[in-house]
Amino acid sequence: MAETAGAPRRWLFSATIFAGSFLLFLVQPMVARMALPQLGGAPNVWNSAMLVYQALLLAGYAYAHAIGRFSVRQQGLIHLGVLALAGLTLPLALAPVAQLQTGWEVLWVPWLFLLTVGPAFFAVSAQAPLIQRWFAAHPQAGNPYPLYAASNLGSFAGLLTYPLLAEPFLTLGQQSWGWTLGYIALLVLIGFAIFNRRDAAPDLQEDAADDVAVNWKRKALWLLLPAVPSGLMLSTTTFLTTDIMAIPLLWVIPLGLYLLSYTVAFARKRGMAKVFLFLAPLVLLVDGGIAMFAAGRADLLAAIASLLLLFVVATALHARLYDLRPSPARLSQFYLYMAAGGALGGVFTAILAPLLFDWTWEHPLLILAAAALIPLGVWRRLLGSLTKDRQSARVILVVGVFLVFNAALLLYARVQTEAGLEWIDWLALLVILCLAMVLAARRLSFVLACASLLLALGGLSNLIASVNGERQRSYFGTYSITQRDDGVRILMHGTTIHGIQRAGAAAQEPTAYYGTGSGVGLALAQAERIVGPSARIGSIGLGVGTLACYRQPGQRWTFFEIDPEIVALSRSGQFGFIEECAPEAKMLIGDARLRLQDLPPASFDVLVIDAFSSDAIPLHLLTLEATAIYERALAPDGLLLLHISNRYVRLEPVVARLAEKRGLFAMVWQDQPDRQKHLYPSTWIALSPSRGPLDRLSVMADWRLLAPPEGPVWTDDYASVLPYLVWENFL
Repeated sequence: MAETAGAPRRWLFSATIFAGSFLLFLVQPMVARMALPQLGGAPNVWNSAMLVYQALLLAGYAYAHAIGRFSVRQQGLIHLGVLALAGLTLPLALAPVAQLQTGWEVLWVPWLFLLTVGPAFFAVSAQAPLIQRWFAAHPQAGNPYPLYAASNLGSFAGLLTYPLLAEPFLTLGQQSWGWTLGYIALLVLIGFAIFNRRDAAPDLQEDAADDVAVNWKRKALWLLLPAVPSGLMLSTTTFLTTDIMAIPLLWVIPLGLYLLSYTVAFARKRGMAKVFLFLAPLVLLVDGGIAMFAAGRADLLAAIASLLLLFVVATALHARLYDLRPSPARLSQFYLYMAAGGALGGVFTAILAPLLFDWTWEHPLLILAAAALIPLGVWRRLLGSLTKDRQSARVILVVGVFLVFNAALLLYARVQTEAGLEWIDWLALLVILCLAMVLAARRLSFVLACASLLLALGGLSNLIASVNGERQRSYFGTYSITQRDDGVRILMHGTTIHGIQRAGAAAQEPTAYYGTGSGVGLALAQAERIVGPSARIGSIGLGVGTLACYRQPGQRWTFFEIDPEIVALSRSGQFGFIEECAPEAKMLIGDARLRLQDLPPASFDVLVIDAFSSDAIPLHLLTLEATAIYERALAPDGLLLLHISNRYVRLEPVVARLAEKRGLFAMVWQDQPDRQKHLYPSTWIALSPSRGPLDRLSVMADWRLLAPPEGPVWTDDYASVLPYLVWENFL
């Protein structure tokens, strides 16, 4: 290899790799935000986006590996040419693609993201292995792998910058132009890096011993060790938003922790990585058990346990991956395998799991995969000292697995009848987990201990539900139907009640958030007085069809529903609201904004907006452009009813600003019904282009004026939930 003049300039290469990764993870939420008006905010939209980014990362790493045969100067010129060509697609804007066809979301969403950001993301993603290889070309450079820690630190910084700085203060157009300027700055940094290594030879010298050590088993680990954390990151996202709680900004937290895990695992100083390697088996058992134990209870402890599990286990697996790194001569090959592993985990979680499973089974399966891969070193030696006799050890381990499973199963059965967990329950769980740790003395017994805990603490009951066909899963979520002893039937979307129907004579009475004392109930019950006879009523969001039982003779009803699975459930006979109250109601499947635009103006006298998925905010339904679409669909004296019940975001001032900008009259109704009657508190806002409908509605109940508007108006180009978060409800 030719000598390269000057110092290694680690700072320059660190800054370059940091900047590229910063841009990559700034653009991910930005493009997802651009697509929001067409895609909504389902968790799988984010997972689909992540899958595209992982595929592009793999392509970028393959390209970086392919050009490694050339000199650094030639590589640099090639890469600058690729960056320049990709720059022709800037500033970024959503690609004009054919309208989404219902049922094809799993393929259409990745295609949209690929066309929108593909060239630029591909070009920038390749710079991580390239920059490390160029750095290593200097004879005094030293170990290039810690630069990957700087790369992931840049990724983490970009991910945080978007919700904290970019989204609250910049429109999408400004964000896109800002990203373009960053892209140009990256080109300059890469130019300096190439100039600094202009005389370097094409290839580093391979280590003969390393070449022998890189066998198929080692390469398999290069695939599996990044695949499990990648899949676990996405499954944690789905698991949290489906089975624990769907709160704003939650979706980016697993990705941020995943990126930080690489920063710790690839750091030059190994002290912190060794701590995580020691803790990982303990955390896997404890937090895996707690996460399963508390799943379905919307429990903050389960959320914390799941996130801690992801961070510690991902760090341990990535640290093992770092320990298996080859010599710098094989650097690009190593990163190519890593990227392939990440994409493999993404394909399993984002594409295969929703098709194969009716619940988030991918999450416990990936926990078991992690149990099979994390190093047990210290624990194996420590716990193996209990006995030196192999036969005695086998007996202890078999008995241990048996005790762990049965004790955990008894505990889970007991707490199912309790409203809350008492200290004795937590103490029993702690004892079980301590016993399970003894099983870390052997790999097989450790995996069996994890499987026993996951099965006993909720997995078995979920398995029975799956076998009995009690759940359905679609691209938009997981649904389960339960029937109580009193005949009440409930549809759950994750941990959120999606609809309730009583039994017997009360079967047609509206329940949940739609009782006769709710805002929507007051309005629909008196629709004839408010908007006249033979009203045309539209509802965005179907649920189990509860609102249908407000239908009066002569009225024409239309439901908009994005998820075909919900339409099937509402007509399956398990819930009778539609069939008994409005069997002739029209069902329009697809995104409501797009479907409304296809209808003639003034199509509805009353339009109900009730499309929130749990506590996730459908920003694209609360923008100025969306409100204009609703107005177009309403008759001049029509009534718009908006459901804004939410634990985590104050939406009233947001809607107040929309009403102000559009010149709409508005008032709000909050009810506090008796929960024992299967009714829940709700907040509804009534809006109208004219005062008449609201005057007639206010005669029936004491509606109040909206709170003063706050902040800029939400548009398709600008919206941020950050100023409206109710922080105390997160605790």
